[in-house]
Amino acid sequence: MLDNGFSLNGKTVLVTGASSGLGAHFARVAYYAGANVVVGARRVERLEQLASTLQGHGEVLAVALDVTRRDTVEQAFDLAQERFGSIDVVINNAGIGDPGRFTELSEDDWQRMLSTNLDGVFRVAQCASQRLIKGARGGSIINIASILGLRVGQGLSHYCTAKAGVVQLTKAMALELARYGIRVNAIAPGYFKTEMNDDYFDSEAGQGYIRERVPMRRLGQLDELNGPMLLLASEAGAFMTGSILAVDGGHLVNPL
Repeated sequence: MLDNGFSLNGKTVLVTGASSGLGAHFARVAYYAGANVVVGARRVERLEQLASTLQGHGEVLAVALDVTRRDTVEQAFDLAQERFGSIDVVINNAGIGDPGRFTELSEDDWQRMLSTNLDGVFRVAQCASQRLIKGARGGSIINIASILGLRVGQGLSHYCTAKAGVVQLTKAMALELARYGIRVNAIAPGYFKTEMNDDYFDSEAGQGYIRERVPMRRLGQLDELNGPMLLLASEAGAFMTGSILAVDGGHLVNPL
């Protein structure tokens, strides 16, 4: 008989960027897998709405968290530790998307993208790592990258650069933190329909792109991220670190 190694019973999971999209979904999955969940984002009212829908299992704590500001990251971890004692799993999901042609990007466009999508991952992961080491606890950090960190797309040079940085940061962290029992992996999603992109994928151009570029000829469904997330968060993935899991319907292997 197989044990349920994918359970998160007794764990506390912090999810950044949890006010919508992938972050809100990951928070729900962690909660129903048995974890206490800390949801963090700038839109606290959205977090509180999410928390109100999660009933009957563990506890949910909503915290204000802006990954571009170190003070709010530290405060979020402080509040989580006060409530739950420790954080076992971090899902480092907060990010923005703002397409723009390379020659037309302003310095502010470039810095805003990197400050959120790369520097924000660094801030959260470093804070989590320092506390896990201090508490002599193992743990799991899951950075949400993108297939655009492994390939490139038109009008997304700043986004691709940030996500490629997340991929390399994940591998470097895994190397340094393995000795402390801290596993660091990344999920690189392909195209999933969320609030950030639904207008485009409802359009004829967006639907045509998916048919032409994704071998499975469809968008991903959010539930199709559940397995990879739970694998990396739970004891089922206890011997995995430094892995980048692409969940993309075969998009990365589409021939040029």
